[in-house]
Amino acid sequence: MNNFYNKDLKLFSRTLRTQSVSRAEKQLWLSVLKSNKIGVKFNRQRPIEHYIVDFFSKELGLIIEIDGNSHDNNPTYDRYRQDKLIALGFTLLRFQEGEVLNQINEVAGKINHAVHCLRSRNPE
Repeated sequence: MNNFYNKDLKLFSRTLRTQSVSRAEKQLWLSVLKSNKIGVKFNRQRPIEHYIVDFFSKELGLIIEIDGNSHDNNPTYDRYRQDKLIALGFTLLRFQEGEVLNQINEVAGKINHAVHCLRSRNPE
């Protein structure tokens, strides 16, 4: 699968990873996604096309987005962006910031379920 990596956004994505990470992103990364804890590698703040996604599994083509306050102001753009990423062949999971902060076990379960489904769709 072509992962549409945009090297022009590499420096900006690094800045997002180090300077402006939200509490919810940090919690999801440390509790669930880091170090292949669920059996699949994820990258943080990954440039894809003209966008930077919160978390990305190249192996599965799975994008995970966490919607915080910044997403409240422009739901039309978020939907447009989501539709573009799905049209490129990616699977996208969205979680609300509060959901990640207050229900991390349920979020982890949904991610595990998605990983299982995507793996069974495309067995190695």
